[in-house]
Amino acid sequence: MHGIATLVAEVTHISQNGLWLLLEDEELLLTYEQFPWFREATVGQVSHVERPTKDHLYWPELDVDLSIESIRKPSAFPLIAKSTGRQFIPRTELALVPDPGDQADGPSFPRELAP
Repeated sequence: MHGIATLVAEVTHISQNGLWLLLEDEELLLTYEQFPWFREATVGQVSHVERPTKDHLYWPELDVDLSIESIRKPSAFPLIAKSTGRQFIPRTELALVPDPGDQADGPSFPRELAP
């Protein structure tokens, strides 16, 4: 009789540039530049990672879901998020968000999305 197969993901290192994640015999780097959700997270929040399926990771305390393929090949997944403090907004929604540092009456837009 065989045991139940479990899928394990383990954060092995956290640095000022990102975190290292061990998946079976593969170690992957998640940089804060590419995965900004982890930049302000606590060690406990980052370390609490679940692997519900072979290609899916979930950080329940951060409500972050990632495909493992998006970590292996981030350039194939160009939709990234932009950090505005502790709130992260998908790039597709940036044009709707006023710049918090702008004192003008109307909204301002990130340079890459400015009309």
